[in-house]
Amino acid sequence: TVSVLLSHISCIHHSFVVFQLPEALLQERDKRAKWHGIPELLQKLHESSHPNSDLSHTHSVLKELSSLLSMEAMSFVTEDRKSAQESTFPNTYTFDLFGGVDVCLHTVYYALVTSVFFKDCLSVLYNCCICTEGVTKSLAARDDFVLFLFTLMTNKKTFLQTATLIEDILGVKKDMIQLEGIPNLSGLVQSFDQQQLANFCRILSVTISEPDVRNDDKHTLLAKNAQQKRNASPSRAEVNQVTLLNIPGFIERLCKLATRKVSEATGASNFLQELEDWYTWLDNALVLDALMQMATEEAEHSSTGQHPLSSYESSMATSPLRHRLPQSMKIVHEIMYKVEVLYVLCVLLMGRQRNQVHKMLAEFRLIPGLNNLFDKLIWRKYTSSDHVVHGQNENCDCSPEISFKIQFLRLLQSFSDHHENKYLLLNSQELNELSAISLKANIPEVEALVNTDRSLVCDGKKGLLTRLLAVMKREPPDSSFRFWQARAVESFLRGATSYADQMFLLKRGLLEHILFCIIDSGCKSRDVLQSYFDLLGELMKFNIDAFKRFNKYVSTDDKFQTFMTQINSSLVDSNMLVRCIVLSLDRFESQTEDVKVVEVLSECCLLSYMARVENRLSFLFRLVNVINVQTLTQENVSCLNTSLVVLMLARRRGKLPFYLNTLREKEYAEKYPGCLLNNFHNLLRFWQRHYLNKDKDSTCLENSSCIPFDYWKETVSVLLVSDRTSLCAIASYIDEPFMDLDRDLLED
Repeated sequence: TVSVLLSHISCIHHSFVVFQLPEALLQERDKRAKWHGIPELLQKLHESSHPNSDLSHTHSVLKELSSLLSMEAMSFVTEDRKSAQESTFPNTYTFDLFGGVDVCLHTVYYALVTSVFFKDCLSVLYNCCICTEGVTKSLAARDDFVLFLFTLMTNKKTFLQTATLIEDILGVKKDMIQLEGIPNLSGLVQSFDQQQLANFCRILSVTISEPDVRNDDKHTLLAKNAQQKRNASPSRAEVNQVTLLNIPGFIERLCKLATRKVSEATGASNFLQELEDWYTWLDNALVLDALMQMATEEAEHSSTGQHPLSSYESSMATSPLRHRLPQSMKIVHEIMYKVEVLYVLCVLLMGRQRNQVHKMLAEFRLIPGLNNLFDKLIWRKYTSSDHVVHGQNENCDCSPEISFKIQFLRLLQSFSDHHENKYLLLNSQELNELSAISLKANIPEVEALVNTDRSLVCDGKKGLLTRLLAVMKREPPDSSFRFWQARAVESFLRGATSYADQMFLLKRGLLEHILFCIIDSGCKSRDVLQSYFDLLGELMKFNIDAFKRFNKYVSTDDKFQTFMTQINSSLVDSNMLVRCIVLSLDRFESQTEDVKVVEVLSECCLLSYMARVENRLSFLFRLVNVINVQTLTQENVSCLNTSLVVLMLARRRGKLPFYLNTLREKEYAEKYPGCLLNNFHNLLRFWQRHYLNKDKDSTCLENSSCIPFDYWKETVSVLLVSDRTSLCAIASYIDEPFMDLDRDLLED
């Protein structure tokens, strides 16, 4: 309301003491310090920002300020931001030094009362934010101003400037904004057209994601568990996710944005060439949006001869590529905002309301829509001549094409992971194939497959999973896409092991492709190799046909040694595969009445290797030795669980005392008695604290191992018994002088 705005103006007014200085003094200092008249312009702007002022004069001053600041902003977004210093931008520094932010806010509030100058004021503020982080932080600290900016998004003429300013402010804001505090958020979102909603997703991505913690210590499970105890209530990000889900039609509109087709009138090859030419200087979404707006306005004014470009936009219009931009620009614009839409959907899929989101994504046919876009947009037949391996960080600073592919793969991973809706990634014919595999093997169909609504699955000759497998095989060995592709396919297999799912992928040559990548391709990327080890483990687990195929591919001693060298080079990366082999061997050894199983057991080099107890003990020793409570993370806690699997299987066969005694002997042989077993004791105590309060994690352990979780708990309890006469207690194998169970460690 006007009364609220006037109260803001009254507060701001008291900060303009500098404007009481004599005009002559200001002008004299201006010449010596090369302030380019900015203090005087700010003084004029302040004096003219009231209802009775000359509006044309105010507008003229704003334009002059905008011209002084816009070129610095433009140079900032087209150069390396990391190397840029604030001293490189003297006009912006001077503007901030003389209270330009407060003057602009003063003008913004009056602009709302008089319905003018929004765009100019916001552009000036945004230019300052680009070059001077202190300005952005100052604005971020004003909660009332941030909420006020959201109300400006109802104005289509200033939507773009408002959205980009909000995005920058929220990026540095210490406390995450609460979406429920935005006046009439539901009405605001529903008023957006599809393009505005796509832009708005850039803002939402900041408000629904948990803050990125840079300190590695904070990523340890010990620290995370302690933080969860302190913050028992839902985080602001989680509350914001619920707020969004309560907006009528929100998810449906995002699904339409994610799956709508892009105009390809210029041809894919021309577009991709242009993308490589000019993306190097389009570093910021604001630039791309400004170009998009420029093309629209230019079309509107072409018949009148008017040129609507501001000084900021005019500087871009001089590019020799300008005549080629409009059509290509629209395509890249669509790609860039599909990235943001997919990111928002991905975060919601991983939140507490996952099942609700899943139901809506299935209902609104997100997966069939993405399948229809796969060949024409998501994965066109194009390979860059200077392909660069990009890391697995979702914030990787790379081209829209690469970002789009990675975000698409992350979405598939989140969608399939431990959820029955994963079968929507197939088409009807492929679902029938799964049923036929189960029938031939004389095993019941998976319940989730039976319950799949066939009206919601993929259309066409191939489902999304099959298309993904095809492009996966064509990727260069060290391509970072391989990491995300393997993760997406692995998520389809995760959970309770399905023989039909495994055979579906085995028939398409996936196992041979993985083995080629690990053994023959020369791949050196640890991330890619880890993802392939994990995928191989899920693909082979309990599947005698997979082990037979493995033995056929690894047909020579050299290949087998290369494979084992890869496994042994980093157990943190390969331990899930080791777990799969140990579990599978245990099951196969109980199926000696099956002729095929007996044949494979006798011939398979991998199973024979793991059948030797000294090899299992070697893995166990190294798995326990590579971790401790202080260094446990979500990435390496699997090593602890794999070591537990080895000991649980030994306990089933009455060999647990033998394994513990061998570990003790190994300690003495390595000249550090008690060190390993004390460490293992502490790890198991942490395991109890961590898993006994986590339903999802315990379910995952049970489903992936086919060992009841009660047996996991029971085995850990037996190992931690304090009675030194128990042959199954770790304490019995630590000599008294070396007993150091560090009982206060977890509390510390």
